[in-house]
Amino acid sequence: MIQLRIKTSPTWLPLALEKFDEVLVDHAHCEKKAAANALSLLQAYPEVPGLPAQMARLAREESAHLAKVLQIMETRGLVLGKDLGDPYAQALQKTMRNPSRERRVDRFIVAGIIESRSHERLALLADGLEDVKLKKFYGELAKSEDGHQRLFVRLANAVEDERTVQARLDYFLDVEAELIRTLPVRAAVH
Repeated sequence: MIQLRIKTSPTWLPLALEKFDEVLVDHAHCEKKAAANALSLLQAYPEVPGLPAQMARLAREESAHLAKVLQIMETRGLVLGKDLGDPYAQALQKTMRNPSRERRVDRFIVAGIIESRSHERLALLADGLEDVKLKKFYGELAKSEDGHQRLFVRLANAVEDERTVQARLDYFLDVEAELIRTLPVRAAVH
């Protein structure tokens, strides 16, 4: 399991609740990108034992989450709109190495860290939301994200030795902590 080095700012949840419609739109984009990332990993690394089936299941699960978020948005009169990008995920991805073998383990670790931060924030939303259905939905999603981060750590350990995985995990956790400290708090999942 990934242990994030810094917690989300206490200012995030009040902002997310105040601007929940913005969070919903961002969340839909996050689920869309998570499904696309699973398919991208399947395309890039079909030789990793178990990865194709796991990524196919993950893409299906993330797509189902996207459909549910879109349904909630529709009931609130929201439209998806253009994805303006996620400065958090983009900054993490920029620090990945380029040689293919090194990039593979880095992609798994970065995906795991993003899922871990999503787990934390969706759990915060579940605790903070007053609507019973939304509270339950976000609680279920938080549990799902926890399973996803564990999956990506297992994949990293399947393709690289434990010492190397831990060193890269430590590196990315330091990068991620600095991002959480320096990026502005937004009404977004990340």
